[in-house]
Parts: sequence; structure tokens; C-alpha cells
Amino acid sequence: MTDPDLSFQTATEELEKILKKLDGDDVNIDSLTIDLERASELIEWCRERLEATRHEVERIVTDLDKD
Repeated sequence: MTDPDLSFQTATEELEKILKKLDGDDVNIDSLTIDLERASELIEWCRERLEATRHEVERIVTDLDKD
């Protein structure tokens, strides 16, 4: 589960750390599933955040067009 106070920047930074860890020569098999699960949660959270932001921007632009 993601932290409710998580920012998009923090989420992408954590994803990058996980990617570097998984892309390295020293992959820890014991924590592989934990890392992949966390990455999956972060990706889903980022997608939801991007979608919500897109809707908000569209609403703002629509309101501006009304004037």
C-alpha cells in the first residue's frame, strides 16, 4: 500500500531506485518479489495520479473557455 502523503516525485524516485536495484548485477532473489510488488503499487498510484491530474487540467481549461 502506498503512503497517503506520497508525492509524484517521491514515487518516481523510489521507482528509479528499485529499477536500478533490479537492473544491477547483484539482484537479491530474496527481496525480488517485494521490490516488484512495491514497484507495481507505485506504478498504479502514479497512473491514477496522472489520470486525476489530466481530468483536473481538462476541467480548468473548459472553465477558461467559458469566459
